[in-house]
Amino acid sequence: MPILDRVARKGRGAVSNITGRYEPRSSEAMDDGWDKEPEALPTLQTTVLPEKAKSIITTNQSPDISFSQSINPYRGCEHGCIYCYARPAHAYVNLSPGLDFETKLFYKENAAGLLEQELRKPGYKCSMISLGSNTDPYQPVERKYRVTRSILEVLDRYNHPVGIVTKGPALIERDLELLAGMAKRDLAMVFISVTSLNAELKRTLEPRTGAPAARLRVLKQLANAGIPVGVMFAPVIPFINDSEMEAVLESARDAGASWAGYVMLRLPHEVAPLFREWLAAHAPLKAEHVMSLVQQMRGGKDYSSEWGTRHRGQGAYAGMIAQRFQLACKRLGLNRERRRLDTNQFSVPAKTGDQMKLFS
Repeated sequence: MPILDRVARKGRGAVSNITGRYEPRSSEAMDDGWDKEPEALPTLQTTVLPEKAKSIITTNQSPDISFSQSINPYRGCEHGCIYCYARPAHAYVNLSPGLDFETKLFYKENAAGLLEQELRKPGYKCSMISLGSNTDPYQPVERKYRVTRSILEVLDRYNHPVGIVTKGPALIERDLELLAGMAKRDLAMVFISVTSLNAELKRTLEPRTGAPAARLRVLKQLANAGIPVGVMFAPVIPFINDSEMEAVLESARDAGASWAGYVMLRLPHEVAPLFREWLAAHAPLKAEHVMSLVQQMRGGKDYSSEWGTRHRGQGAYAGMIAQRFQLACKRLGLNRERRRLDTNQFSVPAKTGDQMKLFS
């Protein structure tokens, strides 16, 4: 039998360093039969390396997503959310989607310069850019590397609209003045992701994110500064946090949110076995029921990637969640109007060496 080296580590979400799906071989520790004390697991330190990106704006045509352009300032995320659907991307760089994803990070050191180049292309068509669609733009390493800040400064100069989704309240506070200035021109809106109001659940589910109370506090600060704000209740995890939906939406509304969204738990590729390990470590008595409900939404599988249903799921349970969400939003006055940012103000600022126009 395999030895249980897959145990929870303080401050980390994943329980193991599962082998990525592109690796030619994998290994597993085995019990050799000797009755001896287990060795202490080594402390995992976060390492951050620069990455020279070749392009910075990612485009998509998915009907499930409300934006067509996004930027990911970082590869990997120290927040360590066990459910993060971005984890499998670490397999592309021969690292594990498990503990490697939250401890071996990369920052895009040339992000701001690349963004300027792409915005200056003659054929560029302005549409909102989303920050936080993959890894969190305000994860802890942003305090030092300031990649997100540099991107926002470029977008501000170009009058380019931006939407942000984050669980990092402390760092978005740093950019409050910049975002408020953009919001006055209808160029910025922010969604704060609140997965649970239970601090103990947050500690294991998304260990290095801001506390629930801190997220609600910064949501209120953003709203008071005139920045349009919403709340994302994501992901909805059956039998883990689903009972909190109405309480999260109401708390966010009271803090100033005008919009809300939700996404059902997604378990693509290596995320499924990692989440099963998390259940075994943190919620063993619930594990079977949780996965039964997950599979009921996904056609009997851990995950289905079909457009149109991957964010919402299918079946009776998914339908019940959708109905609860709609009723709660109606009662709380959320999503009464669709918020659109202004793309008509986009302009390429002059730079040194540009020829001045003779006529305006």
